[in-house]
Amino acid sequence: MTHELHIIGGGMAGSEAAWQAAHRDIKVVIHEMRPKVETFAHKTGDLGEMVCSNSFRSDDDEQNAVGLLHWEMRQAGGVIIDTAHQHRLPAGGALAVDRDAFSAEITRRLHAHPNVSVSHEEITDLPDEGHWIIATGPLTSAALGDAIQKETGTDRLAFFDAIAPIVYADSIDMSKAWLQSRYDKGDTEEEQRAYINCPMDKAQYEAFIDALLAADKTEFHEGETAGYFDGCLPIEVMSERGRETLRHGPMKPVGLTNPHQPDVKPWAVVQLRRDNALGTLYNIVGFQTKMKYGAQATVFKMIPGLENASFARLGGIHRNTFLNSPTLLDHQMRLKSRPNIRFAGQVTGVEGYVESAAMGLLAGRMAAAEISGVTLPTVPQDSAHGALIHHITGGAEAKTFQPMNVNFGLFRPVEGLKGGRRGRKDRYKAYTDRAKAAWSAWLDAQSLDAPAAE
Repeated sequence: MTHELHIIGGGMAGSEAAWQAAHRDIKVVIHEMRPKVETFAHKTGDLGEMVCSNSFRSDDDEQNAVGLLHWEMRQAGGVIIDTAHQHRLPAGGALAVDRDAFSAEITRRLHAHPNVSVSHEEITDLPDEGHWIIATGPLTSAALGDAIQKETGTDRLAFFDAIAPIVYADSIDMSKAWLQSRYDKGDTEEEQRAYINCPMDKAQYEAFIDALLAADKTEFHEGETAGYFDGCLPIEVMSERGRETLRHGPMKPVGLTNPHQPDVKPWAVVQLRRDNALGTLYNIVGFQTKMKYGAQATVFKMIPGLENASFARLGGIHRNTFLNSPTLLDHQMRLKSRPNIRFAGQVTGVEGYVESAAMGLLAGRMAAAEISGVTLPTVPQDSAHGALIHHITGGAEAKTFQPMNVNFGLFRPVEGLKGGRRGRKDRYKAYTDRAKAAWSAWLDAQSLDAPAAE
């Protein structure tokens, strides 16, 4: 048993950790309780299932921190990012995927690997022996969550994530909507027409905001006082912060021209992004919601072009659990009180599919090295992976620790570069150049080659 690696959770982090360790000749058992034990958000028992957005966000590895993280994962043979590229959909400069094909391929690859086995029995207690990675994500089961809370001696921190609805494409009125990416971004015509846009004039926008504010909403249960992660705010919460908030956020009308009325500038625009390869499903971008189902159908059909919309999935809200990692985890992502257990993914306090998979990549490599008796070089802090792990294992202020997306604010400054918005382009390029060199050197220093894509 001591030569096996056990991973609890088959999401982004668990799948990536398993892939990295298995390619280093480590026997891996993935413990994924689905489909025997279901969750609110998951719909299948597949590994790597995407429950919120179908986007891995920007793929720009020179000017965007998450795009840099994509690049680093590709260099390390990451199964998540490689599979995402195989099943990518037109999305301008973003990396969006056909979520069903993506998770089916992740499941196929891991089941086919000779060093990987999958168990669908729920793990409810912290193991006393063996090598383990807990990568249970935002929907850690109540029993395992209680065991973690008991071990750490602290209250589990939590916030709430909201899920956006998905619309059937053939129910969208294209006499009112049109296809275009903001600023026509993309190298091909398909990329430049990757989004469906639904325009609103000022009166329609104001009526929409009124309806949002008045709609019936899902309330927290007694004792649930956690807030939201700012990157996943429900649209009603945004509208409560000010009537113009949505118009300057997900509904901003910039970079778009309505071909039906080219001389009329919309007051606001709702965008929908393709959700599957067939182009039959579109998700409403940035429209996470906690409205009750009946209210959602009524309010969203106020959007021009969606008056007769049919919904493949309505939005929802779920609790997200994470550790106070700066106080509980060491620099190898091990639980200080039980160093046979590592944590990875969103439960460590990173936010997003890519960040979760990245922490799984590191945890898988770290565990494999420890099991093999190999000394793994320290993850370079100047890489995107290193900036994230440094933040969650000690760089963040423990008293105010909250989930974090990767961003250039986590990177050490590059000396001699101009600050402010005017110097941003050169500064970001310097960050990414430095990170790529550091990450490549870290990979080259390891005795085993990166796993090849299959």
